[in-house]
Amino acid sequence: MTLPRSALVSLDTTPWYHLVNRCVRRASLCGTDAVSGQSYEHRRGWISDRLHQLAGVFAIDVAAYAVMSNHYHLVVRVDAERAAAWSDDEVLRR
Repeated sequence: MTLPRSALVSLDTTPWYHLVNRCVRRASLCGTDAVSGQSYEHRRGWISDRLHQLAGVFAIDVAAYAVMSNHYHLVVRVDAERAAAWSDDEVLRR
């Protein structure tokens, strides 16, 4: 049985999280695709740029990340104090 996110994420316990996301069907995120032979290395820069952009929008600090050929890892810290200081207008703007 799955658990609700509120039972899985507890900022009181730890604000630090290791996140992993993997491509489906053996697709290539970066590097050279084994099936098509096409290079997707340019995506590595896109992912890095987008990650830094989104970290500035949300109350998240990125401690470390690694973009692999078919998955990526993130180590992030949720900054609850920064998020709590935002006004309703600031939340909407973000």
